[in-house]
Amino acid sequence: MTSEQWVAVVAVAALVLALAAVILGLVAWRAVRKRTPSFSAEEEAEKLPPPPRTGPPAVVVNPSKPVDVEYLRDLVNRTAAEVGLGDPLWFETTVEDPGLGQAREALEMGASVVVAAGGDGTVRAVAEALAGTGVPMGLIPLGTGNLLARNLDLPLGSQRELVATALTGRNREMDLGWLRTEPLSAEDKEKVRGRADASTARSAEKTDTGEAARGPELDAAIPEEGAAAKGVEPPDAGSIPGDDPDKEHVFLVIGGLGFDAAMVSAADDELKAKLGWMAYFVAGVKHLTGRKIHATAELGDSEPGEPFTARTVLFANCGRLPGNIVLFPDAQLDDGWLDIAAIDTRGGLIGWADLLRKVTLQGIGIRKDLVPYNTGTIEFRRARSVVVRTEEPEHVQVDGDLVGFATTIHARVEKGGLVVRTM
Repeated sequence: MTSEQWVAVVAVAALVLALAAVILGLVAWRAVRKRTPSFSAEEEAEKLPPPPRTGPPAVVVNPSKPVDVEYLRDLVNRTAAEVGLGDPLWFETTVEDPGLGQAREALEMGASVVVAAGGDGTVRAVAEALAGTGVPMGLIPLGTGNLLARNLDLPLGSQRELVATALTGRNREMDLGWLRTEPLSAEDKEKVRGRADASTARSAEKTDTGEAARGPELDAAIPEEGAAAKGVEPPDAGSIPGDDPDKEHVFLVIGGLGFDAAMVSAADDELKAKLGWMAYFVAGVKHLTGRKIHATAELGDSEPGEPFTARTVLFANCGRLPGNIVLFPDAQLDDGWLDIAAIDTRGGLIGWADLLRKVTLQGIGIRKDLVPYNTGTIEFRRARSVVVRTEEPEHVQVDGDLVGFATTIHARVEKGGLVVRTM
């Protein structure tokens, strides 16, 4: 082969390789284009979080709490002025509306932050209005439990620091718990009324025999009968939930059924005013030997588990209670999980003492129990959602607010559903 022929062969081969490279490049480009969506400024802008609001702060205050409202209002106004915020909007809760409507009105008026100044009930109502909006919630805790404030490590001893944190603190996303109950059957409603009549009769007997009345019992005040029939305004403790199967109640700390709801119900306002959060423990003493829950639980999409008995079943978004009691050592405000516990005791007061020992130990980081015989037990589980079904109607509570009676309870977690102000 002559040199001219060799050059021609090499030229043809180079041309073939160049064409192959071009073809492969086109194929690769089309494949990448199929996988990569075209850029759209409008679409990208929709993905970005909305810009922070520049409106004034708003305060939703519960005027029934033991606080000097005028002093608090002056403190909020002065703090807002010092940090260059607009004149705060001010709303007061009512018996008919504990804060939900007021918080929604604040949003409509362009509030940049909505501060809940009240107890856990006010905090729940404001949180429900702010859920999913991205507008932060500040806290000025004025209640008995102040559960969320404790779990956020807010400075409970200084109202000035609380106000400053609520108006200028760091924004933090946290999860929300949601709980709903299915309507009771006619048969179960009759069971509830029967318990109420029996409890009312016991209270009347104690009064007639000269014993001090203990206030409304857990099952004493059904709106249709019981205390209401005597002209006494019944507490929420005796309510039967409405027939709306889609109504969800928000909770930020703990929801549950059984003993904890009984304890919440028995701690009336007078007792809480005298003893503070200790009123819940004092009120719970008379329910220590109450009947147990017989139930099944479905975690997530699983089938119902084996039937179990418990004193109480709890759904936790975070785990710290008053008195530095850590009931759920693994629960985190922003982990996207619902921590579930079935708590049981045997042997009367011995079982409750054993349970208290366990809770105290896990609060200081000791999780392994070396005692061979246990009379108080805590079974922990985690899930995104749970359904608990009970044999008998049980009282249900969310963050200390009583929902009513139910035999089927649905609870779920909404990850990052609320923005709160922290230090």
